[in-house]
Amino acid sequence: MAKTDRLFRLLHLIRGLTPPVTAARLAAAMEVSERTIYRDIDSLRAAGARIEGEAGLGYTMVEDPALPPQTFTQIEIEALSLGLADVNQRGDTDLAQAANDALVKILATLPERQQRQAAHAVNLVHRFTSPHAPAIDMTLLREAMWAEEALDIGYRDLKEVQTTRRIYPLALSYHERAVMLLAWCCKRADFRMFHVTRIEGYTQTGESFRPRRVTLLRDHIAQLKEHDRKRDRDRLGPKCPSDTT
Repeated sequence: MAKTDRLFRLLHLIRGLTPPVTAARLAAAMEVSERTIYRDIDSLRAAGARIEGEAGLGYTMVEDPALPPQTFTQIEIEALSLGLADVNQRGDTDLAQAANDALVKILATLPERQQRQAAHAVNLVHRFTSPHAPAIDMTLLREAMWAEEALDIGYRDLKEVQTTRRIYPLALSYHERAVMLLAWCCKRADFRMFHVTRIEGYTQTGESFRPRRVTLLRDHIAQLKEHDRKRDRDRLGPKCPSDTT
């Protein structure tokens, strides 16, 4: 790999990996030695990149507006346009506007040739159905998730039973016809998926569940994997005894 290509790849990794990212991790991803990583980071810094950190501690990319604009391949432009167009159609009002604003900002940093590519993207999105609009303020719900703050919600389930629950909101999941809120339900002491259109109101509690969010999400994923394994075992049925003849 040419040094210029290697430096761009290194920048991409430092931006994308969870900081601080160690030289050992970068070297493994780049398939080069750690010594090469140290030299390349020095080259990037000399070129104006603001990379904080040092050997043994890891590195963090600090974006600098003086750096050259980020460039994308044509297929990356297609992926960005497709993904943001889908968010525009499926998201609530604020999320759809954010997708439009993000695309405008991204396109503004691209060279003219790539702006033309984005304007004539060949991958398009058209959905005949969209999730029903929720009655609650989705922006405040997202802010509670970002802040890792417990909420008291009023909820009407599919049997039309109304309950009040304290939850730890974890993530929003966008399905074909519904938006679901994944949360830890304190009442049930378990994970629950709530239809956001059936949440009739919520109250901020001031109770923080930080730093449990990452652990709870990890536990939920582990439960899903175990459920899938059990389903596969049930579908396959008991194994036949070995033929010893």
